[in-house]
Order: sequence, then C-alpha cells, then structure tokens
Amino acid sequence: MAKLLSCVLGPRLYKIYRERDTDRAAPGVPETPTAVPAPASSSWDSYYQPRALEKHADSILALASVFWSISYYSSPFAFFYLYRKGYLSLSKVVPFSHYAGTLLLLLAGVACLRGLGRWTNPQYRQFITVLEAAHRNQSAENKRQLANYNFDFRSWPVDFHWEEPSSRKGSRGGRGVALLRPEPLHRGTADTFLNRVKKLPCQITSYLVAHTLGRRMLYPGSVYLLQKALMPVLLQGQARLVEECNGRRAKLLACDGNEIDTMFVDRRGTAEPQGQKLVICCEGNAGFYEVGCVSTPLEAGYSVLGWNHPGFAGSTGVPFPQNEANAMDVVVQFAIHRLGFQPQDIAIYAWSIGGFTATWAAMSYPDISAVILDASFDDLVPLALKVMPDSWRALVTRTVRQHLNLNNSEQLCRGKPGSEGAAPGPHRVTRASAVAWLSELCVPAALFRRFQGPVLLIRRTKDEIITTTVPEDIMSNRGNDLLLKLLQFRYPRVMVDEGLRAVRQWLEASSQLEEASIYSRYEVEEDWCVSVLRSYQAEHGPGFPWSVGEDMSAEGRRQLALFLARKHLLNFEATHCTPLPAQHFQMPWHL
Repeated sequence: MAKLLSCVLGPRLYKIYRERDTDRAAPGVPETPTAVPAPASSSWDSYYQPRALEKHADSILALASVFWSISYYSSPFAFFYLYRKGYLSLSKVVPFSHYAGTLLLLLAGVACLRGLGRWTNPQYRQFITVLEAAHRNQSAENKRQLANYNFDFRSWPVDFHWEEPSSRKGSRGGRGVALLRPEPLHRGTADTFLNRVKKLPCQITSYLVAHTLGRRMLYPGSVYLLQKALMPVLLQGQARLVEECNGRRAKLLACDGNEIDTMFVDRRGTAEPQGQKLVICCEGNAGFYEVGCVSTPLEAGYSVLGWNHPGFAGSTGVPFPQNEANAMDVVVQFAIHRLGFQPQDIAIYAWSIGGFTATWAAMSYPDISAVILDASFDDLVPLALKVMPDSWRALVTRTVRQHLNLNNSEQLCRGKPGSEGAAPGPHRVTRASAVAWLSELCVPAALFRRFQGPVLLIRRTKDEIITTTVPEDIMSNRGNDLLLKLLQFRYPRVMVDEGLRAVRQWLEASSQLEEASIYSRYEVEEDWCVSVLRSYQAEHGPGFPWSVGEDMSAEGRRQLALFLARKHLLNFEATHCTPLPAQHFQMPWHL
C-alpha cells in the first residue's frame, strides 16, 4: 500500500537512460551503468513507456496544467470581464465554487488512476524505489543509480547547499549576495518623508510592471507555456549530454532557497589539454543548458558546467537580478568546493543576457581566469527604451534601475565612465581615488578587489537584438559601449581623445577588409605595443587601472588603443541567435 501511495505522489518519469558504450566513453571519466538497459541506437530512443492508464491520465493532467497556466496569465482580463457582466456577485460565485470543487475532485481521481497505472509498471516501481533510497541516504551508489533516470526535477534530492563551504558555516540566507546599488535618480535630493510619499505611486507602478510584464519580456524562457512547448527538445538535449558526453546532473540550493538545475561534463581525464579548464556557461534569456551555448566550449574540448536561470526548466524561482546573482554564486561555489576546480582554472562564458551573471561572478570572484562575453551589452536601459513607447521613458528607466538593473559594465569595470559617478578621469587615476569612487557606488568593502583577468567580447556584426536602431547600424550595437567602457576603465590615459576616435572608427568598419585597412592606416606595430605594456606591467604590477600612455605621443596612443581594442573584441559575422562555432571559441588575450 505504501508503494502505491508513492506511485500516486511520485514525480513524472520521462526517460531511462540507455547503457553507455564504454568504447565511446571518455577515458578517466567514471561510467554510470543503467539499472534498466535499453537499446543503444540513438541518444533519445529510450523514453520511458508508461502503461495505457498512466499515459491517458498524464495527458489529462497535462492539459489541465496548460489550461491553468492560460487562466493565470489571462486572469486580470477575465476578472474585468466578469465584473462588467455582474458575475462576481455572491449568488454567482457560490455555484461556480461548487463546479471548481467538483473539477478538483475529478482531477484528484485522475491522479489516483495515474498512480495505479504506475504501480502496475515494474520500471516505475524500480524507479520509485531508487528515488526513495536516494532521499534516505545520498550515498555515491544511490546517486549513481538515480542518475540513470530523467524525471521531474522537483523531486531530485539536493546535491550541494550554498552553506556547504566551511567559510559559510553558520551564515544566514535571506535576500542574498551583494549587488551594486543603482545610483539615485536625483542625486543630492533629501530623502524626506514627504518625498517618499510623493515617489510611492511611481514605485508601486514600477514594481507591478517589473513583476508582471517586465520580467516575462526580459526572460521569456521563464514562461511555463514556452517551456512546455520546448520540453521534447530539452529532453533530447539532456539525453545527449548524459549519454554521449557523460554529463552529471546536480541540484544546487542557493541562499534564497531556489533550486538550481546544473549539468557538468568532466574532461579532466581525457586527452584534451583544454579539459583541465572549466568553462561555466551563462545562457541567454530564452536559453537552457540542454540546447544552449554549452555546446560551443564542449565541442572545443573544455570541461563544462551549465546551469539554468531561476524559473527555467528544472530551476525554481524567478529570474530577477538578485536571484540570478544568488544562483551564480552557488554555481561557482559548487565548481570550487565540490568539483575541485581552482578559481584560476575557471573561465566564464556568457551569451547575451547571461553577461549579467558572468560579470557579477568576475566582480565577486576576481581570481577566476577569464571572462568571455558573446553578444552581450553594457546596460539594459537603452535596449529597454528601444522596444517601449517614448512616452514610457521615465517609467521604463525607473523600473529597470530599481528591479531589473542588468549593469554589466558597472560590474566588469566597477563604475560608469562618463557619468556623475564615473571612474576617476585619465589625469587623476590612483589607487586611493579608485577605492573612494567604489565607496560612492555603495560597493561593500570586501568587494573592492577588482577583476584583473583577461576579457574577450564577441560582437555579432548582424545582431538584431542588442542594437538600438537597425542591425545594419553596427555602431548602435551595445557591445561597442561595453568595449569602450572596459578600455576606458583599464587604460584611461590611452583612451583619451585620439585613442577613442581611432577605436570608434575601427568599430564602424562594416567588413574585415575595412577593419584591416583602418588598422594598417594607423601603422599599428604590435611588437612595440606588447613591449610597452609588458614594461609597464613589470614596473607597476598588473592591477588596473593603468596609467600607461601618460607621456606618450598622440600617434602612440592611437596605436595602443587600436591594438587593445583588437585584442579585446572579436567580430563574428552572424545574427544574435546563431550558435557560436567551436573554432571561434578562444580564451581571451593576455600579456
């Protein structure tokens, strides 16, 4: 009877992974034999086959789930319509509640019939036995057996807790990790009680917009209906990672209580020299590790750790900036303390909106080896204003700054060049001024240590998403602004008028031929540029910002600026969503 109840309440089983071909498995990677062997013809031919009763009951419950989701999203319009028609009176609501109660009882009966169908299936009974054993005792053997199944991830036991590192023992959860605070919209204005009351309606409106329309526009992958439509593709992608790449799935518990779905492919025991380096992949706003940018470093031979945003596929929660940073924090901790990678052996690769969590990781873990940002941007506000009416400008700006502040350039450079809170200018860059500047940005003292590692930006020359005008206008690509802010922060005395103009001219080039023409026109001597930078590094150390270029001629600054721009930005002739080929994936340049 207990087993029958477990089958009624148990998760949906999608797939039983086939036995792996040991001849194809990577050497040095532990094998995971399956409990229930299946034909080994393709990586997604072994879906769990439910009995007829379970299959039809599952279909009914899935349809009910879709209708509930549609009702949830359309509820404001439905309530308005019912109110106008007078259907919200007590005399009309009571009969409706009776109908709703009857429907719930029928669905409960269908769930019981589904459980009965599962109970008659020996494959599901074996699965539920393995799952219960894994929850009782998370031994290596129980985890190995559980990894043979793909099922509703909500029932997967937690593999790593954010408090697990010894340095965090006894820490409290709560809101989460530290984020850079946005600057006030009106600096110097006294925050009196009257001003707070005046701003309250705008704050309420911004909150409602961000938590209803804004979040779903920014992260469409968190919408349940889209995930439901993509489910077959996600299952195929996950099967490929597990069966063909020996991927290991894990559930991580973040400090805000969200459960993060991850997939790790270990290449350390293979003949690939790149396998010693771990690439943590941060997906786009409709990307999932099952079918996302994980494949690029994977094909290039690196060890890879993919994860899904909060609210995406197996991950719980909602993808607001704080939740995103909390998720990235536990992913990095998992890579260091459970997978055994040193920060110096970890690189972050992000596509599109994933640049936010990548730059947060660089800011919070400055010892990581490299950051690669593909089709990313400097700030969300210009892109949000592009798709919203001009009359909403003030509301959009306030909403983004307060609730959806994806400030990639601030996190990567720790400041806003050219703004009131800008980095110290090119004639006054010192360590003390940099620290004072960070204090004004409300950065915790523990985070004053900036990311000093190499950065590579990949710009899509036909990008239609992060351009503020049309895809053909390559200068409206916000990746340009990210590059300029990065160079202005790290090399402020090179990126003055002459250097800035030369880099802008190079960024405007519409083809590789035109780029090469501009580069040769300024007669850039790469050996001289490298020697200048190495001499400065040997004398002053590697810490940014550098004052190199202070006593240099205008021609020298132009050469150095173009050299640095070319080393920090790679053009890829493609649209925003075109997968990056493995041959274009490379670690950033460094001295």
